[in-house]
Amino acid sequence: MTPEAASYLEKARQCLSNARANLGINLSNDAGRNAYLAGFHAAQALIFERTGKAAKTHQGVQVEFNRLGKDDPRIDNHLRPFLSQAYILKAVADYETGPDSVIPPKRSAAAIETATQFIDCIVDLIGESSKAHS
Repeated sequence: MTPEAASYLEKARQCLSNARANLGINLSNDAGRNAYLAGFHAAQALIFERTGKAAKTHQGVQVEFNRLGKDDPRIDNHLRPFLSQAYILKAVADYETGPDSVIPPKRSAAAIETATQFIDCIVDLIGESSKAHS
């Protein structure tokens, strides 16, 4: 694994830990945002590992992850839309106001669970690709 990919995975795990802590103290918006960011950084790890480059935008990460993983059977179908679905949580947390600006705790908890699975999947993919390149 490249040092850059390892750094992205470390950041992903930090964001996931923050998401869990946020949810534990009833900061559901922050939990949802951090769940998304955990997946975002994990996807960046895969992108860097496979291409040697980092995507520059949220949309760029989503597009490149989908491109790299589209034919990979090791990525469960429920994980494929995670980045685009979880980005909505980040957008709500960062930009919405009024009654639609609160992410329900159950939704953040579900995002944390999926982010955990997403990171585990990326670790498996990178581990296998690292072994293949050794």
